[in-house]
Amino acid sequence: MLNYELVGPRFSELRNKSGLTQSQIANYLDVDQSYISKCEKNERRFSANLLEKAAALFGCSIEYFTEETSKFEPLPIALRAEGITAEDLETIAAINQIAVNLRVMEGLIEGE
Repeated sequence: MLNYELVGPRFSELRNKSGLTQSQIANYLDVDQSYISKCEKNERRFSANLLEKAAALFGCSIEYFTEETSKFEPLPIALRAEGITAEDLETIAAINQIAVNLRVMEGLIEGE
């Protein structure tokens, strides 16, 4: 069942665990930082497109944001850059999306 009250807290949790600021995420998603803040507090809702883009960046499924039973296995990532740009985050998201797709395919092969 979709629980939209989970979206803000889970997004905030993933953002914090990744060490990214609201401004960095806002830059990546091409929105204002205040929009991220309001969405994390569940005062506004992320669009499906923004959630899809965020899921790719964090290496999770979109369902993780809305389904209480959805599990998340973080992808190991190491960043040593002082100033992470939106382009850097685009690259990370593309790599993470490949890794998530690989997990899904492995699950299908194993019969999950």
